[in-house]
Amino acid sequence: MAAEQLMSGGGQRYYQMQSEPLPSMMSSFFSFAQGVAPESTRIFDELPKATIVSVSRPDAADISPMLLSYTIEFQYKQFKWRLLKKASHVFYLHFALKKRLFIEEIHEKQEQVKEWLQNLGIGDHAPVVQDDDEPDDDAVPLHNDDSVKNRDVPSSAALPVIRPALGRQSSMSDRAKVAMQEYLNHFLGNLDIVNSREVCKFLEVSKLSFSPEYGPKLKEEYVMVKHLPKIAKNDDSDRCCACPWFNCCNDNWQKVWAVLKPGFLALLEDPFDAKPLDIIVFDVLPASDGNGEGRVSLAAEVKERNPLRHAFKVTCGIRSIRLRTKSSAKVKDWVAAINDAGLRPPEGWCHPHRFGSFAPPRGLTEDGSQAQWFIDGRAAFDAIASSIEDAKSEIFICGWWLCPELYLRRPFREHASSRLDALLEAKAKEGVQIYILLYKELALALKINSVYSKRKLLSIHENVRVLRYPDHFSTGVYLWSHHEKLVIVDYQICFIGGLDLCFGRYDTFEHKVGDNPPSLWPGKDYYNPRESEPNSWEDAMKDELDRGKYPRMPWHDVHCALWGPPCRDVARHFVQRWNYAKEAEELDSCSGFSKSNGLDSGVSKSVSFAFRKSKTEAAVADTPMKGFVDDLGSLDLHMEKSLDVKKKPGSKLSDREWWETQERGDQVCFSDEAGQVGPRTSCQCQIIRSVSQWSAGTSQIEESIHCAYCSLIEKAEHFVYIENQFFISGLSGDETIRNRVLEALYRRIMRAYNDKKCFRVIIVIPLLPAFQGGLDDAGAASVRAIMHWQYRTICRGQNSILHNLYDILGPKTHDYISFYGLRSYGKLYDGGPVATSPVYVHSKVMIIDDSAALIGSANINDRSLLGSRDSEIGVLIEDKELVDSWMGGNPWKAGKFALSLRLSLWSEHLGLRKGEINQILDPISDSSYKDIWVATAKMNTAVYQDVFSCVPNDLIHSRLVLRQSIAFWKERLGHTTIDLGIAPEKLESYHNGDIKQTDPMDRLKSVRGHLVSFPLDFMCKEDLRPFFNESEYYASPQVFH
Repeated sequence: MAAEQLMSGGGQRYYQMQSEPLPSMMSSFFSFAQGVAPESTRIFDELPKATIVSVSRPDAADISPMLLSYTIEFQYKQFKWRLLKKASHVFYLHFALKKRLFIEEIHEKQEQVKEWLQNLGIGDHAPVVQDDDEPDDDAVPLHNDDSVKNRDVPSSAALPVIRPALGRQSSMSDRAKVAMQEYLNHFLGNLDIVNSREVCKFLEVSKLSFSPEYGPKLKEEYVMVKHLPKIAKNDDSDRCCACPWFNCCNDNWQKVWAVLKPGFLALLEDPFDAKPLDIIVFDVLPASDGNGEGRVSLAAEVKERNPLRHAFKVTCGIRSIRLRTKSSAKVKDWVAAINDAGLRPPEGWCHPHRFGSFAPPRGLTEDGSQAQWFIDGRAAFDAIASSIEDAKSEIFICGWWLCPELYLRRPFREHASSRLDALLEAKAKEGVQIYILLYKELALALKINSVYSKRKLLSIHENVRVLRYPDHFSTGVYLWSHHEKLVIVDYQICFIGGLDLCFGRYDTFEHKVGDNPPSLWPGKDYYNPRESEPNSWEDAMKDELDRGKYPRMPWHDVHCALWGPPCRDVARHFVQRWNYAKEAEELDSCSGFSKSNGLDSGVSKSVSFAFRKSKTEAAVADTPMKGFVDDLGSLDLHMEKSLDVKKKPGSKLSDREWWETQERGDQVCFSDEAGQVGPRTSCQCQIIRSVSQWSAGTSQIEESIHCAYCSLIEKAEHFVYIENQFFISGLSGDETIRNRVLEALYRRIMRAYNDKKCFRVIIVIPLLPAFQGGLDDAGAASVRAIMHWQYRTICRGQNSILHNLYDILGPKTHDYISFYGLRSYGKLYDGGPVATSPVYVHSKVMIIDDSAALIGSANINDRSLLGSRDSEIGVLIEDKELVDSWMGGNPWKAGKFALSLRLSLWSEHLGLRKGEINQILDPISDSSYKDIWVATAKMNTAVYQDVFSCVPNDLIHSRLVLRQSIAFWKERLGHTTIDLGIAPEKLESYHNGDIKQTDPMDRLKSVRGHLVSFPLDFMCKEDLRPFFNESEYYASPQVFH
């Protein structure tokens, strides 16, 4: 009840992180209130040690013992910290302990009287003490143990500190040192005294001090703040200065306990409270203050008009808060400590790392950084479902689109409990706290209906909290989106990549085009955005497409799981975004901005706080905030059994057998999806992202994904393999397209050409954008606009890479760079028509030299890469575990992660069977590249053209020819798809003057895998840009690239 009242009154607003959901730790996070067992409120569970390092005085001529200063080093477990204390501090501490003892003795007598009256039968309902207020700074919960006498510190121990024997200065300091050491030994030898509020304040410790996952113990102290909601207290200690005569303090300033850690500054109501009221997450600062005076400070002193006030401010991103202390010396200490903490290695959160990223490279030491890849939705969704089922503490989900009715396992009728809303409900009822951050789309442009998703998710359980961002009217952000796809579970494992938890994404390596009757894709999950986009997702189990006439669009994607410090870096990113979105929502509410459809305003209070009580536990930690810093030595191995690869004991495998047996062998939990789940490997990882002020509240733009792409391409030795949803980039001097991935590829190819070395660039992209409408339809201007920008990048005009390379390399250009797509076919049902559909390439992956892989959510276009537009996140994985392979006919040490990922992708695209994988070990040799990769693409393309004449193809150069082709096939077949995806019942061919009829399925047996050539000449005679009579003409071109 108390927690509910606190929340309704405006308590915690910001979320913070935890890395290990340990029950024993959680039990110590409960609210500090009367009646709780003493163990629940303890900060120390063993005795700390103290050593007097030195004794000094401000003036050598001053012999006043009260002015002596003691430098004391404390140690508790692995934590060490030093404090500077004066004898006067000991004096105040001693009398505070005496006051505490006196109060406890009175309470003990009251309890004895109460028990005596109850024994006489006259005091059963007569309360002796009734105080519902929270204890003040110097009060503690009153213990009911045997006696308070064992917590007494005799005055005889304090007197030598206050009055050391007179003598020479050196001997006086020695005596003072001994006296202080003896006094410290009195209370440091008693666990009850050490855990008293008075001593903890003296030692400057709190509930957050000694958790290894928060990093080393830095500075802690009471400060005054003004920006927090009113905290209910029963004392009058909230003063901004020491003088009680001036009425300069009001209720807006409140005393809170500040805890400084390497990655953040947390504000607590008091040291015994583990529920942060606010957190300032340190982020990359601008490089200069504009005056050429170096880096902007994280903290800076603020001059107050009133000389009795002493203040400083902390600025990070667009947040700036002011804090007050009781002296100018304390201000200087805080400013120095905060600025040092922001730059402290290894994180150094306030300065950029490699590629300009907020996160440092991980895995340089054995810190537990591990990664595992998943290809296509079935493998990834199964792993995500398993992790959600194992959740003990928190789940974070961030997505561009989320469908609560999504089944994470199929067949869906056999896995009803795997539906996303059912999974989340089950965990929420267990007390797991769930945070979901959705992109708030512009309803006129997109039909993903996040308002429905939010309403549905909030109805699951009170432990589920949902935010939609941005508010377009208040932020002025209309063109850009939040595009990250994240799932983080208990800070132990996170999933990032291209897969949203939404309809249409579940798929297997087979990429089936039909499902009739429904078995794998129920209702609107049978999805083909080229044919139709549902206007409403609320009736999720109702079909949008006629399964007997239209194929689904197969979906190809790549996802990745991370453990260790990279996982906590991803969690830090989520928390930063959540807090910024939460703050923006509150500012909008205060400013009176109206919310669409009334939903947000109706639920904003219910999701304003990070945590609530669960229905199954008495209480939970409101704001655990682990995961901001490295947790060295806490490698989580408990997930290994569910996601790692089975290894056969005692068997030594050759290098080629390694891939055949281990990487494509049985996977624990995923044994039926051979080759779709990679090995869990130790590696070097770095989290990279695209964010700016609008998306994450950062003070400067971060485009570390863009920088990583360009840097990796420049340093590539042998090949670059790219799969991406878009490929829109610019060469140097292109003033329209600003990302320079294309320029990096061009320069690297030219260097290889000049050096006369073999170098391959292989790019796989969708054959068509996944937008509704036929390519000649009046409403398909968006599709044509994206095609324009992609062809402008690839092969058309002065800014295209093939045009510029062909001028120099001639026909040899295609030895260096080539483009491909994916296509699939099948019967819509038994005895039904044969259909084909492009496989939509939605993966965002780049593999370099079989040694490094970049996986994430970012497309290759300005929207994703510039940082100031869409928000994105990814990870660069560099292998530490090397295996023997081949490169250009020579032995090569390949990375286990990168090589296994490429082999699995290529084997899927090429339709290779288990025993054929060794044919593509060498990615650049002619036997692999030309004889298998290029030849397979050409063969498949020719077969599809013979059977379907499907769109797009290199024979259609204009919209007129396209119209004629569509009209011909519609008349002949009676029905076809929007891109000519239905085969005739019989194929006709002339043989020796006779017409021969063939079953299309017989001709399609020649297709291997899904790889096809990208049609470079398709619509080459058309200007695909929007015309003045199309609404897209008046939109900013930046929307499309």
